[in-house]
Amino acid sequence: MAAAPASSSAPRPAAGPEPDPSTFIRVRTTLPRRPFPPNATRQPITTERLTLRVLTQDDLAALHELRTQPEVMIWTALGKPDKDLAETQAKLDPFLPPRDEATFNFAICDRATGQMIGIGGCHLWRSAFGWPEVGYMLRKEFWGKGLGTEFLRGFLTGVREQLIAVTATGNDKSQGVLGKAGFKWFTTWLAEDLQKGTGPGSMIELPTFRYFPGGKKGE
Repeated sequence: MAAAPASSSAPRPAAGPEPDPSTFIRVRTTLPRRPFPPNATRQPITTERLTLRVLTQDDLAALHELRTQPEVMIWTALGKPDKDLAETQAKLDPFLPPRDEATFNFAICDRATGQMIGIGGCHLWRSAFGWPEVGYMLRKEFWGKGLGTEFLRGFLTGVREQLIAVTATGNDKSQGVLGKAGFKWFTTWLAEDLQKGTGPGSMIELPTFRYFPGGKKGE
């Protein structure tokens, strides 16, 4: 969950280790055999100020501009801007045919101008918790305008399955956005801090939120 766009008021115990899939409780789910519809059949989603549309190869330059803003990338796993267009292309490829059915990410565009100002949606079909993971990134010029919340609310329209969103300790603004969009904090766990590398003291706390369709504030 990149992008700064207040923390959950629920008490949080000490962070635990990375989730162990072998301890999960198996449930019957509505996840389809084919994870998501292909780009060719996806319709744009419009909100008051945004248009969410499928990503195309033509978005490479705009995505590179987004992914070279240090203020945005600090909240990603690696924590640093892309070094060149080739690195950005590798991040765009999973959202283009023929790999598009494994993700459900959108270009977040200013509805009035058509400018791509971010990217967001389901970038990981199966998270460490087994459910699809949601995230988003917005250009720093568009922070503090409520667009993160507007994006999530628009994206969640019609969602019928539980979703997961993973944040990092310190990213209180994104955690606040999740709460406004109906997500609820449920655990904080430890993972290797890829920004600092391996070794003692290289762990990071990851407050994690879940969304239940039709629930009140994620409940």
